[in-house]
Amino acid sequence: MNEPRIRPAAVAGTFYPANPERLTELVDSLLADAAASVRPPDLTPDSVVGALVPHAGLVYSGAIAARTWLLIGDLDPSTIVLAGTDHQAWAAGVGVWTGGPWDTPIGAVPVDRELARQIADLGEPFAPDDGAHRTEHSLEVQLPLLIRACHATPIVPLAVSPRLAGHAEAGRRLGRLLAERRSAGERILLVASSDLAHYPPASVCEEVDDRLLEPLLKLDGDLLGELDETLVRAGRPGLVCGLCGIDPVRFTLAAVAEMGAVRGVLLGKATSADAGGDPRRTVGYAAAAFA
Repeated sequence: MNEPRIRPAAVAGTFYPANPERLTELVDSLLADAAASVRPPDLTPDSVVGALVPHAGLVYSGAIAARTWLLIGDLDPSTIVLAGTDHQAWAAGVGVWTGGPWDTPIGAVPVDRELARQIADLGEPFAPDDGAHRTEHSLEVQLPLLIRACHATPIVPLAVSPRLAGHAEAGRRLGRLLAERRSAGERILLVASSDLAHYPPASVCEEVDDRLLEPLLKLDGDLLGELDETLVRAGRPGLVCGLCGIDPVRFTLAAVAEMGAVRGVLLGKATSADAGGDPRRTVGYAAAAFA
């Protein structure tokens, strides 16, 4: 029998340091800073079923992403299902990685291949599709933080395509499967990866992000999609999209509602300007828990 294919790191040295010592130092610093932030006290392993995390380069979005991953580490999940943006639209719908571990400069992250196969077996739009993940950064950039915060917790990577039709129904189907596994005692979490507003000035970025977070934290994927289109059509300076990962986010909102979530809880938000980026051309980031 052939060994499952290992997914090599594709964006080490660009989205995060390729040097193991530098990467460990950066990630540990981000997690230490996140530990100083105030967290709502009622986010427990029994209540939290999912989360939102940004996926830009760690020097830009890492401070916000670390808040999500620090919480997830404290929740001690048994498996983390990662729903990421398929920027290149390699997948036809939801491409499920069914191969082996994902490598990083500071270690490999195991894959829950049994759960991956169960998700793929849900049928269209779910399908085994390792190729959809080959160069995508939206999930890979999470792994250094996951490794340091969650140690060897296995993952199931999902590439959610912009070609996906029926976000809500697909999400509900996944949510029912994960809810069944959680009811059997497994602490499975579903984590969506997305950045927020792209490329407006910082003040516009903050305004757009605040508008979009309202339906997102209410788990209203349909309103989120409508508002995203409205804001882009309004011609705000520099704005090309409200959420680059709106597909995995809408999919995840439907899934976590099926898993029992009734609200989103904001853990933090910022723009790339807050991390030293050009305030004339910014990207927004947010961290949230779904409970």
